[in-house]
Amino acid sequence: MAGEPPAAAAGAPSAEPAEGAPGVPLPRVPAGAPDGSGPDGSGSGGHTAPGDREWDEVVALVAAAREVDLVCHVRPDGDALGSALAAGLALRSLGLPVRVSFGDDPQVVPASLAFLPGQELLVPAAEVPDRPDLVITFDVAAEGRLGLLRHKALAARATVVLDHHASNPGFGTHRLIDPAAPATAVLVDELLRRLGVPLDEAIATCLYTGVATDTGSFKYRATTPGTHELAGRLLATGIRHDLISRTLWDTSSFGYLKVLSAALERAALDPAAADGLGMVWTWVPHADLAAHGVAVEEVEGLIDVVRRTAEADVALVLKEDPDGTLRGSSRSKGAVDVAAACGALDGGGHVHAAGFSSRHGLERTLELFRGALRPSAGPPA
Repeated sequence: MAGEPPAAAAGAPSAEPAEGAPGVPLPRVPAGAPDGSGPDGSGSGGHTAPGDREWDEVVALVAAAREVDLVCHVRPDGDALGSALAAGLALRSLGLPVRVSFGDDPQVVPASLAFLPGQELLVPAAEVPDRPDLVITFDVAAEGRLGLLRHKALAARATVVLDHHASNPGFGTHRLIDPAAPATAVLVDELLRRLGVPLDEAIATCLYTGVATDTGSFKYRATTPGTHELAGRLLATGIRHDLISRTLWDTSSFGYLKVLSAALERAALDPAAADGLGMVWTWVPHADLAAHGVAVEEVEGLIDVVRRTAEADVALVLKEDPDGTLRGSSRSKGAVDVAAACGALDGGGHVHAAGFSSRHGLERTLELFRGALRPSAGPPA
């Protein structure tokens, strides 16, 4: 099949990012912040679903474009890269010259996403023109998440922001932002429908990867009947959803198991945190990753193991970069607003799934995060 997953790949991705994000602080949704709605799905941040006028304007931009640059966020997860590649394959089928890129150097596709079709469209950030004709961003919740492509994307004749983050400040010249969408891939499906591009196996593989990643394999509250209807249409193209899911969720290196074991041994429960709602946390020093040859992207799914703790509403995983930066991924079962806590460290995200980067050291980072935990106004995740 087109884009059939390999037999082995990196560890399961988080609903985030786990997002693979850069190891430097970024505005609003920085390293470790979820790039999918994950368990959250609450709040709109003032954004409403785009209407026909907004969609028509973007369709007209695509129709008039000489070429299109499709950009997802740094250290892309399945929703970001899957969305961009799906759009790239679709626009190529219309005869448009397209490039797909993300602003990392080196530009590394996570091993767990190596099966995605369309990667021949990928180019390094340096090959994107300084002043592109049309840029469409995918799953980019803030300008800083564009990395090395930030200035190029904003210098384009038109920049379309396709996203589902409530915290998105609304950059670019045209915005298709719908916080109610469980994944950016859902918005890409709508764009392709309006462009008249039929689903094929390769495009469906990319879209299914995006939806499955950001819904936690269809288990998070943001999943809707429409999400399952879309999944059904994607399955009808003949994709091997079982192999996709196995690669995303159930395959890891042996080194990952060693890192996971050490991280779980290091886990600590703080019952008094969050006004007695409890917090469980652990951290992964860079030395552990280096010792076992594990990329940081492989341990993004660790947060989904730690958050199972029944005695804690809040879960936090800190991952150390080579320069000592700590990248935090946090989750809440619904009683605590972790986006506010991450905000204390210049981070952000969703109410129940958020992240940050910190150079304050382990103890101070924990102190700041714990001290900022507040009850959530939304329903449980």
